[in-house]
Amino acid sequence: MRAGRGRLRGAAGALALAIALASADDASAHRRDEYLQAARVAILPDRVDVELDLTPGIALADGIIAGIDQDRSGSLSVDEQDLYVRRVLGAVALTLDGRPIGLETVTSTFPALDALRGGDGTIQLRARAHLTHLADGSHHLWFHNTHDRPVSVYLANALVPESERIAIGAQRRDHAQTELTIDFAVRPASLRLPAAWLLSGLGGVGLALLFRRS
Repeated sequence: MRAGRGRLRGAAGALALAIALASADDASAHRRDEYLQAARVAILPDRVDVELDLTPGIALADGIIAGIDQDRSGSLSVDEQDLYVRRVLGAVALTLDGRPIGLETVTSTFPALDALRGGDGTIQLRARAHLTHLADGSHHLWFHNTHDRPVSVYLANALVPESERIAIGAQRRDHAQTELTIDFAVRPASLRLPAAWLLSGLGGVGLALLFRRS
């Protein structure tokens, strides 16, 4: 079991590295006049996590900053950052088996403005959709991002699941990768008893045998 989990973590790390390298290549290719938006979607039995990295090209950076800096102070206040995060997530849609599910912000990180202007700064958003009940069997998750579409290029990928109950199947994207459909399955929860219960049960059997002998 430990070896299997180790292989799973290794595969997840390899996939994350591949995505990072692909994102870096695309960022350098589109750095000047396009807004790179790289999305990674993680599915768990009780939630969906979305990681969204936004990297404006050098030619677009001042316009992106001006759109966030509403009071023209030359800096991004917490309120201005929060407003921009809500604007971005307002352009992101998630559906599970055809039913919309809402995203809420978990964390957001904004780089220094000089980094943004230099094409090296990435705005990082982490959002989550809670799932009240995800039945065993086959499901379909649809992700759609239309934030700043006229000037943007998109990447979208499903991450290797952290839970052994989730099995990712096919991933389908539109040409621009604004849309990602993930086919996945939920395996039944293990029927094995927790170790503490097992030890308690064995202890009870041992005591019963001891009393019988006495």
